[in-house]
Amino acid sequence: MPTWLTESVDSTQLLGTPGDSSAIQMALRLSTAFLCGCVIAAIYWGVRPRDKFMPTFPPTLVLLSILCAMLPLVIGQNVAWAFGLVGALSIVRFRTVVEDTHDITFVIFAVLVGMAVGADQITVALVGMTVTGLAAFLVRPRGTDVGSTGDARLEIRIGVGRDPDMLFRDVFEQMLSKIEFSSGSTSKQGASLDLQYNIRLRPDANPTDLLNRLNLIEGVQSVELRTRR
Repeated sequence: MPTWLTESVDSTQLLGTPGDSSAIQMALRLSTAFLCGCVIAAIYWGVRPRDKFMPTFPPTLVLLSILCAMLPLVIGQNVAWAFGLVGALSIVRFRTVVEDTHDITFVIFAVLVGMAVGADQITVALVGMTVTGLAAFLVRPRGTDVGSTGDARLEIRIGVGRDPDMLFRDVFEQMLSKIEFSSGSTSKQGASLDLQYNIRLRPDANPTDLLNRLNLIEGVQSVELRTRR
């Protein structure tokens, strides 16, 4: 690459390097990641089908962009810290059940800030918390109440040998405006089926009524409704 072009796009003069940046340069670097994350979220919003759109996912993309930009500020050139971070995130990922991707970003946020403090990178921790906290507030999910337009997860356990379509057809048609089969598995040594659906209640439907009606169906062993807020 020509020298004049290299010098013209050299960002280290403005943003510094990950291992040698002032507080202002760190803030500029993370703010740039915030803007890039907003662009990615806008692209996702534009190309994602509306029936599969998750309100919490665009904010997740924005926060992940900032946190990934914060990562080299914490690690720098220290390989040991890099492996330590991978180990910490692996423990959190496989030992903690987090259903919403938006919640996972805050788990990563806490891990990075904790590592920054432990590595005596107090400036990184403070600047990272300030920029990420402001971004989280600005792009927070809105309008995800299940009682109106939000989605929910419905988990039903039935005995083996029963047809779910026949069992739930009437209730689903009367109370749900959207129903998608998500996953299924066996339990109790193959004696039961655990079924998961992504659903949306009708405006006039009550979640408690849905649970009661499904529970009264013969063959249904348990019903659980988890809202996505």
